[in-house]
Amino acid sequence: MRALLWAEHQKIRRLSFVWIAIFATVMVAVIVFLSGLTDNDGIRDIDTTGWYMAVAQPLATFFVLPAVIALLGSYMICREEQEHTIDSLRLIPVNEAKLTIAKMIITLVYSIVFYLLLFFITFFTEVALHFSDLSLGLVMNFLKAYLLDGICIFLAISPIIALVSYMKKGYWIALVITEFYSFIGLFASTSNTLKALYPITAVFTISGYYEASTIQVMLSCISLLFCVGLAAVTLAGMNKCK
Repeated sequence: MRALLWAEHQKIRRLSFVWIAIFATVMVAVIVFLSGLTDNDGIRDIDTTGWYMAVAQPLATFFVLPAVIALLGSYMICREEQEHTIDSLRLIPVNEAKLTIAKMIITLVYSIVFYLLLFFITFFTEVALHFSDLSLGLVMNFLKAYLLDGICIFLAISPIIALVSYMKKGYWIALVITEFYSFIGLFASTSNTLKALYPITAVFTISGYYEASTIQVMLSCISLLFCVGLAAVTLAGMNKCK
């Protein structure tokens, strides 16, 4: 497994998708920052300590990061099939189930990396603007939230990665499906029950962005575990069909 993880990491480092995801993350940070400069009755949102870190997190999740992470994961799994290198891999032979697991693990790692990149951009901006007002507790709470977002968003979108890989209809469809899937979270967030159950908003319940009861947190955990189980069943079916 270690060799597979190393090989997949080396391959993904050369992908343009990684740079697209980094660019998208930076652009989210820039857009949120510029929106915070808007003057509302003499008050700018960006002048409020913690506002930048708090707002960048949900906007990136509802509009950008899940889609690019799903695109990256789908491409990693589909690439051997679409580039006709899977037959060569079968001659080695390579355990295809382990290969798929390695690709999913690498996707999880990059999901965490993208969210941490967004955190550090917002954090250093907050330091530059509000150094004396920042507390260690505030920063650590946001760091925990962004880290959990990176993990949980991968879990929430894992069925889409698995489904697109199973369908073999082209990895770009993962971007479209996930963008729609994430956007629906805006509507799910208006209901206390739905935001605990809908996978995208369940992420915010678990990470602490939403104030939630113990029952709501448990429902969110069940929702994400269901996503993981669905992804596992789909990928297992895909490997049996090969």
